[in-house]
Amino acid sequence: MNSLPMEKKDLIVKINENSTKPESNGQVVNGDPPDGGLRAYTVVLGSFLTNGLIFGVINSYSVIYTVLQKRLEDENVPNSESRAALVGALTMGTTFLLSPISGVLTGLMGLRCTAVLGGTIAAFGLLISSFAIDYVNVLCFTYGVMYGLGASLAYTPSLAILGHYFKKRLGFANGIVTIGSSVFTVIIPPLMELMIEKYGLPGLFRVLALISVGIALCGLLFKPIPVVIIDKPARKNHKALLKTIINVQIWKNNKYRYWAMSMPIALFGYFVPYVHIKKFIELNFTNVNDNLPLQCIAVTSGIGRLIFGILADRKWANRIMLQQISFYAIGTLTIILPYVKSFPLLVVISLGMGIFDGAFIALIGPIAIQFCGSAQAAQSIGCMLGVAAFPLSLGPPIAGLIFKAHHSYTLPFILAGISPLVGATIMFAIRFQK
Repeated sequence: MNSLPMEKKDLIVKINENSTKPESNGQVVNGDPPDGGLRAYTVVLGSFLTNGLIFGVINSYSVIYTVLQKRLEDENVPNSESRAALVGALTMGTTFLLSPISGVLTGLMGLRCTAVLGGTIAAFGLLISSFAIDYVNVLCFTYGVMYGLGASLAYTPSLAILGHYFKKRLGFANGIVTIGSSVFTVIIPPLMELMIEKYGLPGLFRVLALISVGIALCGLLFKPIPVVIIDKPARKNHKALLKTIINVQIWKNNKYRYWAMSMPIALFGYFVPYVHIKKFIELNFTNVNDNLPLQCIAVTSGIGRLIFGILADRKWANRIMLQQISFYAIGTLTIILPYVKSFPLLVVISLGMGIFDGAFIALIGPIAIQFCGSAQAAQSIGCMLGVAAFPLSLGPPIAGLIFKAHHSYTLPFILAGISPLVGATIMFAIRFQK
């Protein structure tokens, strides 16, 4: 048992199969989560803030993109659109790509230590970025990779910890937590513009670094509930621990495997509107609030997360079908987007995209736990996000290259909308799996 992380050893209650006295050497048996209480909702608050701080920054990259792209263009840097888009896309892609590593680290270090480490790395990445704004390749590493790594290490535990405290109300708790990114995506873009106006990009990155320290502080709240260990032969401990750290069993689950493999296709164009919508508005509309559509997506995304989180808790609810509906809606609205000539109609479409964006995100945790169980939540979520990371990162830069070639966002948005339609269709295969 000495090989277990200190955090885990403190939480273990050991009993012999034939005795109530404490014993050593055992097998973990999960009890029923409390589904409420002060401690549980403190964890929800920490996860809420973690999601908000991480994705509030990531989703608001379009503010940084316009300034960085203009800066690169003024310096005659080739392919300024795609290179500026790559910085932000790497952040989202790295966050998802390294999620499997986050899942493994939670097995080695525990949820709390992994989240604190992630918050610390994210803050340092942003701080270093403030000294590298003239070097786009360095920004790809400090903002794209370092911040993405930190976000990944904090994000996966923020979802996985919910399975330790909630079962019957897991969808509701997950909905509340994921609303955090919506709330912060509304707040952060205007604050970013204010910081850029007053202090430039270096000042903005330093303020974001200071804010991101809060991610590490929230991670301190992610303490799993005590578990019971039933006495088993000592020789099995190391084998059981290895299976806990690196679990290949989740890939033997047919339903999980089909779900995880459909997500990369569905998410190929997901981040494209977040990166390019601000410039699309600047090119097609005048005298309008170009942050408003992004803020509308954020607001209704929060509503969607709560509504679909509650629906996911209903016994009659088919979580996969709900996620399919969300992808079909997102894809259709994204395809319509470049043909909109009225700004009020663009706002309405943004409101609709937000609702179903929230649905997709709120259902990730409940679906993973439904297929693999709460004990394997971190790795099942992490692996799914990991396989989705590469296409997710490619979407915005490819959209930038297509825009440069055609001087129009029509084709980029159409292609971005097709991918969730295809991914949602592939999910029908899950119904035929045992």
